[in-house]
Amino acid sequence: MISNLDIEKILFIDIETAPAVQDFENLAETWQQLWKHKMVFKTEEGEDAAKLYQRAGIYAEFGKIICISVGLIKEKVPFSFRLKSFFGDDEKALLSEFSSMLIKFSKSREALLCAHNGKEFDYPYIARRMIINRLIIPEILDNAGRKPWEVKLLDTLDLWKFGDYKSYTSLDLLTTTLKIPSPKDDIDGSMVAGIYHNEHDIRRIAKYCEKDVLAVARVLFRFMNLPEIEEDKIESVTQF
Repeated sequence: MISNLDIEKILFIDIETAPAVQDFENLAETWQQLWKHKMVFKTEEGEDAAKLYQRAGIYAEFGKIICISVGLIKEKVPFSFRLKSFFGDDEKALLSEFSSMLIKFSKSREALLCAHNGKEFDYPYIARRMIINRLIIPEILDNAGRKPWEVKLLDTLDLWKFGDYKSYTSLDLLTTTLKIPSPKDDIDGSMVAGIYHNEHDIRRIAKYCEKDVLAVARVLFRFMNLPEIEEDKIESVTQF
């Protein structure tokens, strides 16, 4: 039961992604054809697949991770929350740093990960990009052959569904519904690729990603009927 979770053993995460190449025209011809094939069921008759390339960041084959933000509880009652981000142009470097932190976190406790829509997006995307970058997937993310009760991945979207698999609820909608501060007060996910490729303001993206992590934690706290995480108990750090 969710009420039995040890909140101090949970690492909250969120990722931001962008197309690996800024524009469709900059793709090698082979990749252009692969993109068109990928979009064959996403386009209306006569619609140009190139116009859909702005979506490329959501596909691990065509995108890359530009930021992973994580958060954890440092103290109880009142709860204090610590945030850290791994970000930059060098995806392999940020994934390596994240992996090292994740392995260390997992070994020190019976760890769990928590993300919103993590089972459909964040967790598999990270694993796929690690394979592409020739990195070993940390055990906590590698679910091959595991029984359902052995999986250490929580998903606030999954929890909110209560077994109803017909609907999708965004983090923004869920936080608004629960009267939790929205993480979308500056930018939203649809703006990330443009900010990355056109403005190259990765720190702004990292700040947004950390807001999502905090929002996920606050949602899980509400599910568990725990006290709020107060603003003066939140800090961003370079080292956990």
